[in-house]
Formats: sequence, C-alpha cells, structure tokens
Amino acid sequence: MAQAEAGPSGSGFDVVLRRHRLRVRLTQEELAARAAIGVRTVRDLERGRASRPQRTTVELLAAALGLSGAERDAFLAAARGQVSDDPLPPTSFLKIPPTAELIGRDDDVAELAARLGAPDGPRGVTLVGIAGVGKTSLAVVVSHRVAEAYPGGVAGIVITDGSSVGEMLGSVAAAFEVGHPDDLRGRFAGRAALLFIDAVERSPEAVAEMVGRLLDRIPSLRFLATGRHPVGLPAERVWPLAPLVAPPADTANSLAAVSAYPAVALFLERLGRVRRTHLEPDEIAPLADLVRRLGGLPLAIELAAARGRVLTIPEILDRYGDRVLDLDRPGGGAVSLRHAVAASYNLLNPGEQRALRLLAMFRYRWSLALAEQITEGAQTDGADVVHLLDRLLELGLVSVRGSRTVRFRLLEFVRDYAAERAAAEGEITEARRRHAVVLADLAQQIAPDLIGTKLAEAASRLDDVAGDLGTALAFAAGEDPHTALRLAAALPRWWRFRGRDVSGRQWLRRLLADPRTADADPWTRAWAKVGLAQLAIEHGAAAEEIDSATAAVAEFERLGSVGGQLAAHTQLAGLFMATGGYDAARRHGEASLALARRNSQVRDMAVAENNLTWHEIREGDLAAARRRLAAVDDLASQCGEERLRALAMANLAEVARLEGRPQEAETLGRRAMRELERVGDPNHRRRLRATIGLALAELGRVDEALEVLERLRLPEDLPPDGPAAVVEAAIALRQGEQKRAAECFARAAEAYDGAHDRRDLVEALVGLIVSTPDPDEKVVTTRRLTELCRSGGITLLPRERERLGR
Repeated sequence: MAQAEAGPSGSGFDVVLRRHRLRVRLTQEELAARAAIGVRTVRDLERGRASRPQRTTVELLAAALGLSGAERDAFLAAARGQVSDDPLPPTSFLKIPPTAELIGRDDDVAELAARLGAPDGPRGVTLVGIAGVGKTSLAVVVSHRVAEAYPGGVAGIVITDGSSVGEMLGSVAAAFEVGHPDDLRGRFAGRAALLFIDAVERSPEAVAEMVGRLLDRIPSLRFLATGRHPVGLPAERVWPLAPLVAPPADTANSLAAVSAYPAVALFLERLGRVRRTHLEPDEIAPLADLVRRLGGLPLAIELAAARGRVLTIPEILDRYGDRVLDLDRPGGGAVSLRHAVAASYNLLNPGEQRALRLLAMFRYRWSLALAEQITEGAQTDGADVVHLLDRLLELGLVSVRGSRTVRFRLLEFVRDYAAERAAAEGEITEARRRHAVVLADLAQQIAPDLIGTKLAEAASRLDDVAGDLGTALAFAAGEDPHTALRLAAALPRWWRFRGRDVSGRQWLRRLLADPRTADADPWTRAWAKVGLAQLAIEHGAAAEEIDSATAAVAEFERLGSVGGQLAAHTQLAGLFMATGGYDAARRHGEASLALARRNSQVRDMAVAENNLTWHEIREGDLAAARRRLAAVDDLASQCGEERLRALAMANLAEVARLEGRPQEAETLGRRAMRELERVGDPNHRRRLRATIGLALAELGRVDEALEVLERLRLPEDLPPDGPAAVVEAAIALRQGEQKRAAECFARAAEAYDGAHDRRDLVEALVGLIVSTPDPDEKVVTTRRLTELCRSGGITLLPRERERLGR
C-alpha cells in the first residue's frame, strides 16, 4: 500500500541515520557491511519506509557508526520516535526528508520552484524520466524550496505496487496529520498545500483517480509527482528529466575540461566523500568514458563513485562500466540499465515501439522532419510524430538540446536497446536502409545551396548530421549501392569545404566502380563524376579525373542539364589548370561563359568571368583582367552574390599590385578582407593577406608589413609556406637584406612548386633572381623561369621584365 514519507508515526530517524552516515563518509553498502545487516534494511530506514526499526538493528548501526555516550542515546531515542531536536529547519509545515546535494540541476530547481511557488502556477507538475535519472531527489529539493509558499503544509507519499485509491487517500490523510481523507479540506482551510507523490508508475490508474478526486475537492491543493510516465490529468504539467550531460568523446583530456560537465562534477563530488587523494592523470580519460557509459544517470554515477574507496577509476570503469544500477525494486538486487529502459519501452504501444526502433537508426541528433521521413509508411499505427516525440519525452527516452532544427536525440542506452529490439524483430536491415534513404534525400535537398551566399549555412546543416551521413554511407555502400551513390554524389562540395577531399573521393571512386551502380540514374552518376573532379584538384590528383569529367559533360549534354554542363566545364577548367593544360583550361572556361550567357545564368556568368581573369593575368593582359573583374562585380551585384563581389575585389587588389600600384592594392585589399570576413569566407583570406603585405612592403610601411607577416606565419614544424615566405622576402628587400631575401624567395619557390597557380612560382623565381648574390643560382633560376613561362604560356609583366633588366 502507499506509505507516507513522514506521517504522524514518522520519527525522523531516516534523517538522523543519513546524517550520521554521511558524516563518517560511508556508503549505504559499507554501513550495512559494518553493521552486519542487509543493505536493503539501511536503504529502507533512510527512506522512511521502516518507522519502527528493531532495537538490535539500531544498536548494530550505532556501533558501526562509532556512536557513544549522549550521541548514541540520542540515536536510539530517534529510532524510538523520541527526537528532541528537529533535523530540518524549523517551519510550521509538514516535513519531507531532505536529500543529498544536487549537482547539474540548478536550472530545473529554479524553474520548478518558480512555477510551483507562483500563485497562478499549475495545479500539478510531474517529473518523468527513466529509472535512476534523479526524479525523486529533484522533487524533494523542490518541495523544500517552495515550502514557504504553502502555509497549508507540504507532505509526501510513496506509491507501492498495487496501491488502491482508498489506501493512497488514507496515506495522504496521515501525511497531513488528519484522521480521514474527508478531513483534509478542513485541515487546509483554504490555505495552499503541496502533495508530493513518488513513483506514479507503480499504480498509475489508481494514482490518477486519487489525485483527480483531491484536486476536485480541495481547490487549494497542488501536487508534485515523479514517475516513468505522467499521471495523465488535464491540470498536469509534464517535466521530462534527462540524464546529466557527460563529456563528448572529443573533449580535451584535462581535468578542467571534463569536470565542466555535470555528470563528471557529480562523480567527483561523490568520489570526494570516500577518497581524499586527487585524481591521477591516467584517470581522467577513463572518468569521462565511465560517465558516458553510465549514460549520465545520477544513480549509476553515485553508485560507481562509491567504489572509489577501494578502486581506481580505470578499475571502476572495467568492473562497473557495463551500466549496472542497484535500482530499488521488490526483493532487492541489481537491475541493469537495459532492464530500466525495457520497463519504459513496454509502456509504449506497438506502433510507438516500431517508431522508436526506427529512430534508433539515428546515431546523433535529428530533426522533426527527419523523424517524420524515417517513420513514414512504417507500421506505426498512424502515430503522429509530434505526439510520438511528446510521448518519448514523457517517458524520458529522448533528450532535446537547444532550439535548432536538429535538436532531438535518443539517449545512448535507449538507442542501443531499441536497436537490439529492431534486430530481434528482424527489421534492422530495413530500418538502416530507411535511414540511408532519408539521409540521401536530405543531402540532395541541401546540395544546390552549397554554393554562393548559402554555402556556410548549407554546410552547417550537413554538419548537424555529419555522423549519420557517414553511418548511412557505410551501410548503403554494402546493402543499397544506388542510395549510397546518390548520397555521395550530393556531398563533394561539403567534403571539399570541410577538408575531406581524400576520403570523399575514395567513396565516389569505389561506388562508381561498383558493378551494381552501372544501371544507376545517369544524372546521379554524372554528378558523381563532377564531384570526383572537384575533390581531385584539392590533393593533386587532377590528371586522374579529366576523363570522368569529360564523360560528365557529354552525359549532361545528353540529359539537357545546363547546370550539370556548367559545373562539369568549370571543373574541367580547374583540372587542366592543375595539370598545365592552360589552353584547354581557357577553352572550358570560355565554354562555361558562353553556356551561361545563352541561358541567362547570371551567377554562372560571374563565376566564369572571375575564373577567366587568371588567364588574362597569365598572358600578361592586366587591362583585360580589370575588365573581367568589373563584369564580375556587376553580375554578382545583380544576383546578390556578396561573396563573389568580395572575391572580385580581392583579385582586383592583386591586379593593382601586379600593375605597380601598391597604394590601390592595399586599399582594395583591406576593403576586400572586411567583406570576406563579413560573408564568412576563410579560404581566400590568406592569399589576400599576402597581397596586402606585399603592397605594404613596397610602400615602405615595414612595421605594418611585419604585422601582416606575423598573421601569415605557420608553425615551424610545417612545410615551407609560400605566402609567408614571399612577404618576408619583400620586407627583407625593402630593408636591404639581399641574402635573407634570397633565402625567403627560395623557400617560397619551393612551396609554390607544383601548386595550382604557377603565376605565384613565377613571382618567387623573379624575386630570387633579383636578390641572390650567387651567380650560379641566378643562372639556374633564370633557366627555370624561362622554361616555366614557355610550358605554362605565361607572359612576364612589364614590372617583372624591368626588374630582370630585360
């Protein structure tokens, strides 16, 4: 039957016992072992479930606690219900036993107290969550916090299995010190009162009926309940309680970093009660792993920390990192976290269980839309996804973080259990296939935005599901290659933006070579080939993908896809530039421009004009380069492409510098830098910073040039860097340090050799010829420069010929 937490026969011995045990820094298990009694007995005594303990038991406990004299007499008197001094702060209200200090729940306590303490607050609040998450502890703390707002009193009952409505009402009456439930109304006399109800799930229907009756009869009564599911009343407000946040796997391996997370903070606080030594360096990583594997559940964390008197943290992880909880249940014994999840899972109907098994395929966070897509058409009994998520939150099976679209996540141990159930139902392969299809659809939806002004935002959307993208791709490559190819073909721009060009290209090559994708959608295969070209350029493999990009052009022409043809021509221009086929690169650039003009594709016209600017510079026609950049600015402004306008301005700064106009170059460069920072484009800022530094050095503003150089410098253990070396060389020349300048130009030439833009190498070689005092080096470098200009179709600029005395 239901029992009062502190009724008229309650002695307060539970509080006295807990206070003495904590003072001597013993766990319940350790106290039980010392006293030679069962740990269940200690636990029941501390929870007020044994109002009159046997004298022998009390004497054994007193001896185990080391009590003597007056302290021992007071302890024995408390057990007999003769407590002389109140262990709680004196108030005019009924008492609920206090709990140990909460960690990581400050926000919950503050908001719950505000709601329950407000005159117009809800009639009832139910804390819901999985076993061990700390619902009862939080409710007890909140009950004490709001006591002053309830002059009618605050009291609590604990529901036991199979309790009837009458038994519970009797317990409530006893808790508020009246003889019969009908006397409660007169007891309160219109004053606000709060009833705490613990463990609703043990007799849910009876609890709902009991609370409903009380709220109808006593308008001044409110309730605060805990359970694995809500009471189910219209007046109720549900408060899902998630586990404590644990450090992600990539958290820095330092005590300061991991202890910032509540799960670790709780462990350390509880560990400090049984162990006085500080953590060793080799315990930090196992500590973070342990609280993650314990799911951030306070009960599991506290039980694990209690072992710290005997074991090191790596030993605790090895022995107790299997998520075993000593949960209280009839008959006692250990209950695995898996069983706790199973109990909540069994509260779902078959359709909700099926939906949960499908959601378990998401390894990380997901959105409402993704949840709808993965459950669409499945046998979920037509369950609305919003209702489903609300239900999962009620049961504490899912967490919600922040306000972003991708904000839902199944608790790790819930996901593991649901995946087990999916495997047992024989549906795991189909569920993972659904997951891969959903991710492929998402990637294809986002792919068109991975250019221009939407690039950063679109990339961020893919970042939100990055872990699931990898999982989906790995599964589909083996079981559903068409879906895998569709997913991979949508990701090259993102892979390139995030520096994953090597692994991305490996995926595309593998999938295109798979015989099972030979009959895949031609449009998808063509885009996959364009993606290969995009990624190959990034790591010096351009020559290997010219054929695939050429085939993509032909395929897109056959399909009548203008966008595909434009992308393929652009990539071919880049491939040929990277391999020294400059005339072919220019032809593809001009083909892209002509196609964009024919189809009035303004943005693509701007991109083509910008790319062709490099060829004008290569051929020494800086006036033509200026005209193209003016066209880029005009076209980009028409289509609102601020990033392209900023990039055109950066290129114009470089043209001004090459023309011998350093002041204009510096002014344009700084304006372009501000714009690139504003639009969030980090990829071109380094080159632009070098342009500014070179212009400052030429203007004689050495101190400012040195500031730019400091921002360009890379760690010494990295390979030579062209931009930093060439700026340092220009500064050295300005300061008359010819030898140092020659050394820097030589480093720049080494860094630029084999790079995408051979024009940079030309500038470094010209600088080396001008500055080196070694005649032999001058001759060798001159020959190298001549050959480079011949093979690359590069024309020296007037100022370069002047410096070389030609």
